[in-house]
Amino acid sequence: MSNETISPARDETRHTLLEDAYALVTGAWLIAFGLVLMKAAGIVTAGVAGLALLASYHVPLGVGLLFFLINIPFFLIGLMKLGRAFMVRTIIACGLIFVFAAITRTSLDIATIHPAFAALGGGTVSGLGLLALLRHKTGVGGVNIIAVWMQNSRGWSVGRMHMALDAIILLVALSSLDLASFGWSVLSMLAINMTLVVWHRPGRYTGH
Repeated sequence: MSNETISPARDETRHTLLEDAYALVTGAWLIAFGLVLMKAAGIVTAGVAGLALLASYHVPLGVGLLFFLINIPFFLIGLMKLGRAFMVRTIIACGLIFVFAAITRTSLDIATIHPAFAALGGGTVSGLGLLALLRHKTGVGGVNIIAVWMQNSRGWSVGRMHMALDAIILLVALSSLDLASFGWSVLSMLAINMTLVVWHRPGRYTGH
């Protein structure tokens, strides 16, 4: 009988550190790119990103910096409800979004952009970035932290929870938008959240 110790098999569904790092960078860049597209069209989107965009039209600060600052109180909630590891990754992701948004603004000169393209393209790109982060146990603060908390504690759909909370934020933004901009903003919110409703279903896909 062999005395060799048999090591447990590696869980092939668990992401490696390199895969998590790549998802963090890719997801943050996609979100930043989507935000820049939407700001260029003068529309507001969902969640804290939407609040940051809205604020950026009234104060002389970049959308990436505002996104990070508005998220600070939500980081504290997430730390208590979702744990240190989730929040460390989330803070890093938000910092990367700030950096990538600044880089994108200085690297891309958008002379004109149709709001429909910005809403659908920017919203879908941002939604895919958010999906990449969620699949690697990372959030982007704000509404996202609340939605993940509700999913973990009550089994609620992240996408549907996002959509409900985002609708409230857009109604608040209505006081600062004309009807056309509000309509395009609703379209961008739907583009982001339908990405999560369709593709972010715990248990359907392997991986963590």
